[in-house]
Amino acid sequence: MIDLDPLDRALLRALAEDATQSAGALGRRLGLSQPAAWRRIKRLEEAGVLRGRRLRLDTAALGFGVTVYLGIKLAARGRTSLEDFERAVSAIPEVSLVQLVLGLFDYRLRVTARDISDFERVLRRRIMTLPGVGQVEANVLLSEERRPGPLG
Repeated sequence: MIDLDPLDRALLRALAEDATQSAGALGRRLGLSQPAAWRRIKRLEEAGVLRGRRLRLDTAALGFGVTVYLGIKLAARGRTSLEDFERAVSAIPEVSLVQLVLGLFDYRLRVTARDISDFERVLRRRIMTLPGVGQVEANVLLSEERRPGPLG
């Protein structure tokens, strides 16, 4: 674990807001020189605090208007291993997130589809046919608000 000072935290907040900012822009924003900002970014990457930079795609603009979170309870753990299920579900392109969770369900999936009928097709033809799938609970995402992370 790395010890983060207030400048590191401010740098992480700025990158969480917009990861495309250059070290020079980040430095100006935080009162650092470009080389000092770059060194801090590099140190955070090497420490594993920063693990890549991602773009957030606008799924609605891409024609995907429905996001559903699925809770999946495996039917018989003895017959299907977690690895078999994870491998099979990861091959479904509409599944953008696979989380092994503790609680009522074994897995939580994020499924993105064009519309409800497209989601139904994915559910019936792809997800319900996966090895070991038992109970399934669907929660349709109505809206999403981006909030500050733990450094908030």
